[in-house]
Amino acid sequence: MDSVTVDIVVFAFIIIISFALTVYKNLSDSKEKTKNEYVLANESASSTWPMLMSIARGFLGVRVFLGYPSELVYRGSELWETMYGILLAFPLVIFIFIPVYLRLGITSVYEYLDLRFKSKLIRCMASATYVIRTLLILGVATLTPCIAIKTVIGVPYYASITVMTIAAIFCVFSGGFSSALMGDVIQGILMFTCCVVVIVKGSIENGPINIIKTAHDRDRLNFFNFDLDPTKRATTISALIGHLFISLSMYGCQQNYVQRYISMATEEKVKRVLLLSIPFNAVMMSLTWIVGMVIFATYADCDPKKLQLINDIDEIFPFYLEDKFSMIPGFLGVILGTLFNGSLSAVVSNLNSLATVLWEDFLANIQYFKQVSDVKAVRIIKILGALCGLIVMGVSFGIAKLNGIIEIFIIMTSATSGPLLGVFILAVFFPSVNWKGALAGMIAGCAVVTWVILGSLSLPRMADQYLPTSTAMCNNYTFSEAIMLHRANDTNELMSGITENFVVSTEESITQSHDISPEHALTYFYKVTYLYYSVIGTSITVIMGYLFSITTGFQAEEYLYKDHLVHPLVIKRRPYHGASLSMEVK
Repeated sequence: MDSVTVDIVVFAFIIIISFALTVYKNLSDSKEKTKNEYVLANESASSTWPMLMSIARGFLGVRVFLGYPSELVYRGSELWETMYGILLAFPLVIFIFIPVYLRLGITSVYEYLDLRFKSKLIRCMASATYVIRTLLILGVATLTPCIAIKTVIGVPYYASITVMTIAAIFCVFSGGFSSALMGDVIQGILMFTCCVVVIVKGSIENGPINIIKTAHDRDRLNFFNFDLDPTKRATTISALIGHLFISLSMYGCQQNYVQRYISMATEEKVKRVLLLSIPFNAVMMSLTWIVGMVIFATYADCDPKKLQLINDIDEIFPFYLEDKFSMIPGFLGVILGTLFNGSLSAVVSNLNSLATVLWEDFLANIQYFKQVSDVKAVRIIKILGALCGLIVMGVSFGIAKLNGIIEIFIIMTSATSGPLLGVFILAVFFPSVNWKGALAGMIAGCAVVTWVILGSLSLPRMADQYLPTSTAMCNNYTFSEAIMLHRANDTNELMSGITENFVVSTEESITQSHDISPEHALTYFYKVTYLYYSVIGTSITVIMGYLFSITTGFQAEEYLYKDHLVHPLVIKRRPYHGASLSMEVK
């Protein structure tokens, strides 16, 4: 039995065992009788450390595990600095959103917008934004492990995506939020262990000093670039500001995260988990970038992509694992099983949140569904989750034709996060904003961001720009025997054809002057980096929402709501016409 067959067997065994454990857990637990028991985790699952791991895995996940190493190898460390915005978001979420949410006793975070603005239209629009955004992101999450599976054992994308979808639907019907949380914990630990093993082995082979020096000398460590040009793909400023807005929207306004907070017993526990997430996420995120440095040091003078041993930059990490760990029988099968189950856990958790939002914010408001029992509501939520899973499968098939999972993920999150964050900021901090202004702000924010995205797509397509890579030291002994036998039939011919040292760039960097003359100003605006899409969407939503509330006039009855629906800092501010914030809402 060759190594590939062993890996396939181990991979299948891990998946089967995971399913068996899930079934056993669900059969041994008491049957979920109410909607809240299905939607929210129990006390043990929502304790500090499981929740901490779940929040970290919710954002970092498998796409980061594979995407960040390839990002460093072929594009450098620019996006590493998005960590600043991510970490800064946690204390801001504690300050801005937690004091408001945990006093409401809500199941869907978008129910808060209904309470605040007394408008189901605002609630539904915010929910629809979240649903669209999550379906797109889950498409990336589903595809990511399939890249590794295809790279190592050759299973086509469509086959592994289909299996992933079927497995996710099964878990949605049998599990609930609690089982998804525990899956996050197990897979997070395994992924952390894998990163540490790769870093230790790479440091032994290449030397830690040489790893850092190679990355530095070949321009892979580009920190503290304070260039103010907004058309640059990523700088320190755009990474910090852009990802701060993205992270505030994700951690503060997105159902799958707020659902985690609500499932915890006290506000103090929520604050403790979010504060602990700062160092925890910093370590987890940095480990994946260090893995990228190890891989780059290994292939700095013999790029597998230039040799056509891999087709996509995101295949570099699975390629490295096959090259360096194939001598350990079943090791790659364990990694692939971990990736598959880790992505499955994330998909199940988010499908659960999607189904909850669709039920709470749409169907539950229809007269027919208002009469259904909790048991029937759980069944409907499960069916909604299954339907969302099928949509995610279709999205994954489409994304499989694109290149660079980290860039795709950031574009999707940045483009859809701004208007959502903007309407929550209006609700929490601007008592004078009414439902008309909030609606106008969201429409304007979505319209402007959509306009910018469509404008950017209308520009001439530029080839992906990667940093220079080298094949100067390639020879027949560069890669392991497993690579020589299984990766390509013409590997030996590729190696023997390299007779002299040369350095080539995967794509030549194209330097363009930015002509800001009137006739080119709009084109320049379309070139703004996708990291700023969330900033644009949030700003437009807040500005237009406030101005539209002023221009539509002030009606006292529109501003009557309970004090706990706004941030404690603005409770003392009274709305116009002397209406009291402490008056009851009818």
